[in-house]
Amino acid sequence: MTDMPAARFSAAETHSIIGGLMLIILLGALDQTIVSVSLPQMTRDLGGISMLAWVVAGYLVASTVATPVYGKLGDLYGRRMLLTIAVVIFLLASVGCALAQSMPMLIMARVLQGIGGGGLISTAQAIVGDVVPLRERGRYQGYISVVYAVASVGGPVLGGYLTHLLSWRWIFWINLPLGAVALWAARRALKRLPVPGIRRPIDYAGALLLTCGLSLLLVAITRVGQGVPLLAGQTLWLLGAALVLLAIFIRHEHRSVEPLVPPDIFRIRTVWIGCAILFISFFQVVALSVLVPYGMQTLDGIGPDRAALQLIAFSLAIPLGAFISGRWMLQSGRYKPLQVVGTGLLPLAMFTLAYLGPHAALATSVALAVAGIATGMTMPTSLVAVQNAVPHKNIGIATAMTALFRSMGGAVGVAVLSSILFAMLHADGGATLAEGSAHTVVPASAALATTAFRVTLLCGAIVSVVAHVLAWMIPEKSLRSAPSAAAGSAKA
Repeated sequence: MTDMPAARFSAAETHSIIGGLMLIILLGALDQTIVSVSLPQMTRDLGGISMLAWVVAGYLVASTVATPVYGKLGDLYGRRMLLTIAVVIFLLASVGCALAQSMPMLIMARVLQGIGGGGLISTAQAIVGDVVPLRERGRYQGYISVVYAVASVGGPVLGGYLTHLLSWRWIFWINLPLGAVALWAARRALKRLPVPGIRRPIDYAGALLLTCGLSLLLVAITRVGQGVPLLAGQTLWLLGAALVLLAIFIRHEHRSVEPLVPPDIFRIRTVWIGCAILFISFFQVVALSVLVPYGMQTLDGIGPDRAALQLIAFSLAIPLGAFISGRWMLQSGRYKPLQVVGTGLLPLAMFTLAYLGPHAALATSVALAVAGIATGMTMPTSLVAVQNAVPHKNIGIATAMTALFRSMGGAVGVAVLSSILFAMLHADGGATLAEGSAHTVVPASAALATTAFRVTLLCGAIVSVVAHVLAWMIPEKSLRSAPSAAAGSAKA
């Protein structure tokens, strides 16, 4: 399959498309955050507290696994059709969640919702690559980062009000009007989006192997993050089976006529380095979002609402960093200096947080803001660098790979750092009262608990140094000023 000729979209068309895509991304991002505050009420209504963690984990696992499949199918059959399918699946699953009468029913509906959600964000991000010139893409990624910030800050607040005033079921019913508007806006805006004219066979075997391998791997990682020992028999079995399936998948992809994930993609240095930097960035983002509020509650005794408010500086700093990087890329056509600076600031912020400890203080908020700016500078530049390095025929799967590595980084970050933290708190003589995934740790001494959080944050800082080293290694290729999408008016 050869690259298609470049398309030209007017400024009005581009703004219309980006506006529709921002609604789609908001729909997917909001459902990752709006559920958290409603979990206790779900347990009271449905029971099954031992399965409660999978209300969140089931969505994340399914969305992560579905991402590369959407990416490849979008490359082959057009992204407008795939986006429509993803939204429809997401909305039907939302109805299933709202009507669930038991915890297993809710979890199954959440898994189906995750399958739809995996296509919302990754396909929308790939469409940005179809219609926006690479040199301008960072600016639009800054706008999209604002959507993530709104979802991360507003999601729990909206979920709390809906649960308090109406019912937890309304956190799913609210998706229907939002989704209908998002679907209408996106399909209307994407009429000119090109559809590949060449049909290729679908790698069903590769999709099955990757889905099964990633599912087992993510389930194992999630179990560790929920407090199950890494060396537990079932965890080791899951990890072993996942590695075998993924090894078979890699061998299969080298032999496939139309591989789901073309092996040549990861022979491009920019691609594997960009994905690795995104993995580490989300390793830190999710870990900080979980561990810092938990530390404030443990060490300072504040409530979860106040602890969550302390993360506002971090959440708002991410789109600020993305805006800065977008303006820089637009003016200079370069991305490497931003990656070097961003990945350099992140370990400094992490070391500062380790020194300060996760206390509800102004200094901690400043350090979190620096970490947010650093992350905001790093993530869009890595995505743009990867998209710039691959031919347009692979832009969908390349974008999906960046989303996959982001999700994997978040899952691994929480699992690894929370395991370190809880292991130290247990060694300190603390008692963990756990039912499902809810941990309440009562340390024997506040001083030793502070040490546990400090060591955990130091481990995170050391991991972030690796990203800085990788940023120096990434090749820099001047960003193209023309859009990489194809012209076309065929409708999917």
